[in-house]
Amino acid sequence: MRKLKYGTTDIFFEVQRVKRKTLAIEVHPDSSVHIIAPEQSSDFEIEKKVLKRAHWIVKQQEYFEQFLPRTPKREYVSGETHCYLGKSYLLKVKIGEANQVKLKSGQLQVICKENSAPEKVKNLLANWYYNHAEKKFQSLAKDVFEKFKEYDFKEPKLEIRRMKKRWGSCNTVDKIIINPELIKASSKCIEYVLVHEMCHFVVKNHNKAFYTTLSSIMPNWQKWKMRLEQKLA
Repeated sequence: MRKLKYGTTDIFFEVQRVKRKTLAIEVHPDSSVHIIAPEQSSDFEIEKKVLKRAHWIVKQQEYFEQFLPRTPKREYVSGETHCYLGKSYLLKVKIGEANQVKLKSGQLQVICKENSAPEKVKNLLANWYYNHAEKKFQSLAKDVFEKFKEYDFKEPKLEIRRMKKRWGSCNTVDKIIINPELIKASSKCIEYVLVHEMCHFVVKNHNKAFYTTLSSIMPNWQKWKMRLEQKLA
């Protein structure tokens, strides 16, 4: 996965080199960008072409994004629904003796000390999500790594970092980065992202070999990819 800066926008893209004469740029409905380049193309030539078409790429991404389901803007008040591990919970905001968040009786209860301003509720929830993401992701990552025992790579480190348009990424050497927002999706959706990223330690590019590996580790990965896109778009 590579990145180029276009104004204030980061363009992430993947490169596949094949036997062909011209370079092609594809923007897929999930907003991912794929570059299919001649085998002898240099990184400089590819990046130059991507920057030249950057305006078109961004416009294509904006076009596809309008068809994705959108989560209503959160107000962080009682009565809203918020997701955790694929399930929806009713948000209940209360005043109490200490700032805390509890998952109780089918409710996501946010107890605020002194005042329950939306920004305060938002921050308390964000911290709660992050802490739960850290524990859950680490546990799932160990389970997923066990599925790759036949491949020759060490267990990657896991970093949790907020990303604007990605659920996960990796450096294909020793680290996987996961978006904490993923904790709102089901465990199987999280597993899919982890499997996807670990597959890049086996095959770096999104080519036929990559998807063969992905399907061998998680045969029904398309189901969970679609579920993730529908749930958290």
